[in-house]
Amino acid sequence: MELLIVMVLLGILVGLGLTSFRGSQVKSRDSRRKAELRQISLALEAYFNDKGKYPNDDAAGKIKGCTPDDNTVCNWGEEFKDMNSTLYMITLPADPGGLSYYYDVLGSSNAQYQLYARLENTLDSDVNKDEGNNPQVYSGLACGAKTCNYGIASTNTSADTGRTLATE
Repeated sequence: MELLIVMVLLGILVGLGLTSFRGSQVKSRDSRRKAELRQISLALEAYFNDKGKYPNDDAAGKIKGCTPDDNTVCNWGEEFKDMNSTLYMITLPADPGGLSYYYDVLGSSNAQYQLYARLENTLDSDVNKDEGNNPQVYSGLACGAKTCNYGIASTNTSADTGRTLATE
């Protein structure tokens, strides 16, 4: 009987430990996503300083500003280098959880951009919430198999400009 009680208690403790560990992993991946979007943002600002505009985007939310012609898609996880061999990022980060980031340049002058990701922890304070405190997503923006729920933008716009937020 005592052995059974000990085994039940150990099972409960292991279960609690695994749950806590998984939560830490989710928060770690989300922190990495936010940091990577800030790094991409810095590379985009350097590109803007050199060219006077942000790179184009493609229909899948990727940056089009790589070699050989500054109109080639820069894939997530590969280098971000223009046709003059200016290296903006050694590796354009790829989402750590197997999803993807989404890039959108606004207007015909390419003077504004928006970057999006999908945070796993929908309780994160940076995820938009409605009046009932329910997490919201950016309608129509796919960060891989899920809808994007976190965004940053160039300093002259916001992640919400031109976007519709909807409750998941």
